[in-house]
Amino acid sequence: MCSSSIFGGGGRAPKPVAPKLAPVAPAVVAPIEADSTAKAAGDDERRRRQAASGRSDTNLTGGLGITDKAQTGGKTLLGA
Repeated sequence: MCSSSIFGGGGRAPKPVAPKLAPVAPAVVAPIEADSTAKAAGDDERRRRQAASGRSDTNLTGGLGITDKAQTGGKTLLGA
């Protein structure tokens, strides 16, 4: 019996051939050395933004976190 299907056709489709590309040299990036004044300005900007968002550089709680009771106002009935 023949290996083709009942719909005809016959064989497989030929495999596509990938075009050959010319080799590309990798881009060489020169290392950038930061100027000390530029780095200080960036640090100052980071600190300014951090202060504006209310975040501190240090963690003010211990390893166990806050162990005091929370100071809440008590129970209220909404709408009363």
